[in-house]
Amino acid sequence: MKDKCQTNSSAPVVANEEATPVPRFTMALTMRLRPGALAGYCKAHDALWPEIARGMSENGVSMAIFHEAGRLILFATAPSEEHWNRSRQDPRLAEWDARMTAFLESSEPGKIAFNAPEKVFGFGDFK
Repeated sequence: MKDKCQTNSSAPVVANEEATPVPRFTMALTMRLRPGALAGYCKAHDALWPEIARGMSENGVSMAIFHEAGRLILFATAPSEEHWNRSRQDPRLAEWDARMTAFLESSEPGKIAFNAPEKVFGFGDFK
């Protein structure tokens, strides 16, 4: 399935079935789009700021965001919660989040209204 918000993609990663799974930090967040904002949100993410992408890459963070009926569902994984937290330290991230509130509902000015759903099942890397 092609990512709706991304115009470029990388080659698929083939899992080594003999490898021992390593526990990873996983998380999910949900957000609500403002009416008619999906195209702008996708365009912004197609031009993700390099320092934000670098912070995630340097900390082993992988992320996917899905859309369903005005709701965005973010899934992320990192080697550890510490890696995730380090990836969130770039000062420009607050600026990025503030810009995203043009497309997303906010909890207060410049802050995305994130909701953290309860994890009820995990398997493999999401255990």
